[in-house]
Amino acid sequence: MKDLSDNLGAPDWLESIRWTADGLVPAIAQDATTGDILMMAWMNRESLRLTAEEGQAVYWSRSRGKLWRKGETSGHQQVVKDIRLDCDEDVILLKVEQKGGIACHTGRRSCFYRSLRDNQWVSVEPVIKDPDAIYGSN
Repeated sequence: MKDLSDNLGAPDWLESIRWTADGLVPAIAQDATTGDILMMAWMNRESLRLTAEEGQAVYWSRSRGKLWRKGETSGHQQVVKDIRLDCDEDVILLKVEQKGGIACHTGRRSCFYRSLRDNQWVSVEPVIKDPDAIYGSN
């Protein structure tokens, strides 16, 4: 990922981020073409550094306590086109190309598929592919 790796020369770019007490920062994945918000996940220093170096989204799984490469199981990788930091320096925005068109483990394009309607959460986005077909059933 040529245009992002050019930014790796600054040794302190990771230090500019306001990490949480547990060393994490929220990261929002946005479709680089449509602007659709696809998902939110957490990153630590290593996952953000690897994301910048490899050009593929790498997150930190709080539940598993380990690095998680988006698409490692599903094949729905996120190719990172741009990495941005918000004005408060405490949120990362990844502009990505979503491989396979599915970002959510529910088989939908976006994790933000529910909308508040009449005081209830209603699914407003269709399932593109059955999660069992993506991940296999347990």
